[in-house]
Amino acid sequence: MVGYSQKTIYALRAIFELALRCSEDPVSIAVLAKAQTIPPRFLENILLQLKQAGIVKSVRGKAGGYQLARAAEAITVGDVLRAAEGQLSPISCLTENSQDNCPMHGDCVFLPMWHRAQTAVLSVYDGTTYKDLLAQRERMLQQAYVPNFSI
Repeated sequence: MVGYSQKTIYALRAIFELALRCSEDPVSIAVLAKAQTIPPRFLENILLQLKQAGIVKSVRGKAGGYQLARAAEAITVGDVLRAAEGQLSPISCLTENSQDNCPMHGDCVFLPMWHRAQTAVLSVYDGTTYKDLLAQRERMLQQAYVPNFSI
């Protein structure tokens, strides 16, 4: 499986932080960067890219910053991955115009398998919203705190 760049991991974490704070005022880059340990200059470029993709919106002014452009249940991990990475394919053969670069195009026994793998992975990414991730975090926090009343 193809790994994702650090930029993409930062994008996923930044959107998660904004989802955590969705009921609050806009969040500054400094606050986001500190909360998710992301270099601020790097985060600024990531947020601009996410803004162009319609995932975040910016608010100008003294109390400005960034907010989710849509509700957490309307943003999937797949949305953020595509905004940060572009097309999501486990292998270049599945990208647009790949037949131009592949000498085995049309006669590749692996292509159907790669299509199935891509479909499976994308169904997970596109089926996981940031609301789902917030709920998962809540379950993890509840499991981490199990009171012990024994003496």
